[in-house]
Amino acid sequence: MRLLDEDEAANPALSVVNLIDVFLVLLAALLISIAQNPINPFLGNDVMVIKNPGQQDMEIVIKKGEKIETYKSTREIGAGEGVKAGVAYRMPDGSIIYVPDDTPEGAAPAPAAN
Repeated sequence: MRLLDEDEAANPALSVVNLIDVFLVLLAALLISIAQNPINPFLGNDVMVIKNPGQQDMEIVIKKGEKIETYKSTREIGAGEGVKAGVAYRMPDGSIIYVPDDTPEGAAPAPAAN
């Protein structure tokens, strides 16, 4: 019955098991700290993230509540029909002012005074 009399302190397998336990605890602490990071963009309710802006592989990820939508760039120009909604003006200080067009649909806008 030599196995029953074996000293547990001399068994190298127990040291390896203890190291694995320590690494698992450290890994769990790291994952929790990453999830609670305040600059994590997915902590808010409504979030929009743009990956690689202006590149061929640009991607937009939009999170609204629990719903996540992903849009990928196809580099195609959109087309459609629409009506003029207003005019945007760039001011001398660099700010932009939007003036909505309040003319009824189908009516011609009033000529601008010069």
